[in-house]
Amino acid sequence: MSSKSYKIACIPADGIGPEVIDAGVEVLKALSAASKAFSLVFKHYDWSSDTFKKTGKYIPDGGLDELKKHDAILFGAVGAPDVADHISLWSLRLAICQGFQQYANVRPTKILRGTESPLRKASTGDLDWVIIRENSEGEYAGQGGRSHKGQPWEIATEVSIFTRHAVTRLLKFAFEVARKRQKKHITVVTKSNAQRNGMVMWDEIAVEVAKDFPDVTVEKMLVDAMTCRMVLQPQSLDTIVATNLHADILSDLAAALAGSIGIAPTSNLDPTRQNPSMFEPIHGSAFDITGKGIANPVGTFWTASEMLRWLGEEAAAERLLECVENVCGDGVLTRDLGGEATTKEVTDAVCEEIRRSYA
Repeated sequence: MSSKSYKIACIPADGIGPEVIDAGVEVLKALSAASKAFSLVFKHYDWSSDTFKKTGKYIPDGGLDELKKHDAILFGAVGAPDVADHISLWSLRLAICQGFQQYANVRPTKILRGTESPLRKASTGDLDWVIIRENSEGEYAGQGGRSHKGQPWEIATEVSIFTRHAVTRLLKFAFEVARKRQKKHITVVTKSNAQRNGMVMWDEIAVEVAKDFPDVTVEKMLVDAMTCRMVLQPQSLDTIVATNLHADILSDLAAALAGSIGIAPTSNLDPTRQNPSMFEPIHGSAFDITGKGIANPVGTFWTASEMLRWLGEEAAAERLLECVENVCGDGVLTRDLGGEATTKEVTDAVCEEIRRSYA
């Protein structure tokens, strides 16, 4: 038996976050017990909008230092109807991403076995992408401000910050990802016809970085044209890299095209590994279904698989995703995927499939 053990910080946060994180922890415990290849030690942190309303803070003093003691972070969702979205996002998720320099946001997307894409002609295998999102600056740098509030001449500025350092490190990471995938193909997405400074710099740096990756085929596309291509020619794409805002939008479109935003995973990575990386499903807090027991846990399971892959447990990561696809293929699906299964029923089925696969 391996002695490898990993410390995982769990931040369920808001809405369906606690429900899907509980499901994810249950599945990970079943996987580690069945594989006997590693162990996981979980520690939960009650950092949520309820915490904020009681204490005025999402993250307590010294919270980031506490997180640094872990090997990875498993995050649920943040956002509540009675807290402004920009407060919840910047006070919790972005505080961790930026504080830990998790500059590479990685969002794989594919049509899982047993699920159905809303695209008429797309089936399993036709849509298999990974979207690399710049996660530290760009349109979400937090620069700008407002003056003369409430007056007819009120001014609001939102300044997009693009630095050669951050763009270069992200593009190098994206090209490395593309090189390891079967197609060795990358599409660089910008809007350089209209945004003639930051986006033109992106294009120029992409050309420079591409010289170090002669084995990777490179394409350049404008973000508006990219939305059409994702719908009409999904099989023509593989690795996609874009700015913080553009990739945020494209990755949600990708999740919908794959069948449901409820199955989509995210990795917020610090490729230097100086800080723990954070892993989260992208579906949000979904207060409309909170507490009903019908939230789709598949996005969290896939996220957990990506977390294991990052930790070096490749075999277990592949096994977990295979078990999830087997369960989906058997028709155990939540309502967003056209089924009737509850969160617990999907979780139980995946745990049983894990145990069966190792028997």
